[in-house]
Amino acid sequence: MPESVKKTGGKVGSKVKNKAKNSTQGFVDFLRSQGIVGIAIGFVMGTQARLLIDQMSQSFIDPLLGLILGGNTSLSEKTLYVQVNSASATFAWGAFIYAVINFIIIAAAIYFMFKWLRLDKLDKKKD
Repeated sequence: MPESVKKTGGKVGSKVKNKAKNSTQGFVDFLRSQGIVGIAIGFVMGTQARLLIDQMSQSFIDPLLGLILGGNTSLSEKTLYVQVNSASATFAWGAFIYAVINFIIIAAAIYFMFKWLRLDKLDKKKD
């Protein structure tokens, strides 16, 4: 192999490594500056927190509120039946209240989890 090829081969190799390193660092900087890391972590943690809180609500909160409100049904099964002349409608007000309670619990849990784990510090501050 000619001597000139050997000399430039080393320079080309280090240039490629440097360019790859700079590109990777640029990509990581982009992710951090755009808040994508926080979004990704939030998505995963939010999904898992939602599953846990849904189960807690179904197992404890829903039956407890059903007992407090009276009757043999849980909160999510409470309905209001309205009939006007020959038309009728059933309003699932308990399911709506149950969904609102679930939303509030999930939002609070995710907020406090992020603050406690300091995940809000992952993203770069914008200048």
